[in-house]
Amino acid sequence: MGADQQWDITSGVGVTALAVAAGRAVESARDDALITDPYAAAFVAAAGTSAPLPVGAGEPHGQGDDAHELWSLVVDYVGIRSRVFDDFLTDAARDGIRQIVILASGLDTRAFRLEWPAGTRCFELDQPGVLDFKLRVLSEHDARPSCLHTPVPTDLREDWAAALEGAGFTPEEPTAWLAEGLLPYLTPEAEERLFKEIDRLSAPGSRLAAEHTATPRAIRDDALLRQSSTAFGIDVPALLPEETKRPLSAQLTALGWEHRQTPPQESAAALGRALPSHITDKMLHTFARRP
Repeated sequence: MGADQQWDITSGVGVTALAVAAGRAVESARDDALITDPYAAAFVAAAGTSAPLPVGAGEPHGQGDDAHELWSLVVDYVGIRSRVFDDFLTDAARDGIRQIVILASGLDTRAFRLEWPAGTRCFELDQPGVLDFKLRVLSEHDARPSCLHTPVPTDLREDWAAALEGAGFTPEEPTAWLAEGLLPYLTPEAEERLFKEIDRLSAPGSRLAAEHTATPRAIRDDALLRQSSTAFGIDVPALLPEETKRPLSAQLTALGWEHRQTPPQESAAALGRALPSHITDKMLHTFARRP
């Protein structure tokens, strides 16, 4: 992904945020829903004809079994992932952490749909065009945050830490960090810089949850993802870096963080669900704590 590449909600990486919102909308409509997002469908509707995934149909534009298979995988995985990271953040808040930072927040609505203890502040970092779209749609639906909500328009490939501190972030306080749907798109150098900055800004007791690829090249070269990417209106594999990354576990160990990795299938089983072992068996969720 080029350092000069910008995007809004209907271009570049922004389209993947729209796809994830559509997945949350489908999950929310299930009788056994793991999450409830009352705003997810509104984002897709607001994107109009540019939306790659019409919620009403529950399927992507385009034809073919590959596209339908991939969309089914996306919906199943998004439901599990959303609940897992919901629980991470609410558990951190329950344990006294009052500073939340969502990196590359996209169309995340946790500041509006989750219950937060009094005094909790949620910072959301993303491209200006993405945040503008999200806040406009939320305003049109009279959405009100359930915590102190601070959008931070910034590019995570630039000096995002200065923007975060300028918005009122307090490094001396423990923070719960979330990197969901972000790391697969970063180059090795950008990912290493990101975690060094997170470490610098994290007081003892801070926590981190991150979604990342176990085998980045396997994701990029996945035949199903390549064959059906046009149905999503974006060439997802082309957005993924080709370089080999240092394992996240090694990065966190070097920074002195305690951590554990959980396969999505394990989380799914704990929630009474099952995930097919295709793309999702190449993903990992890491949870870490700074002593």
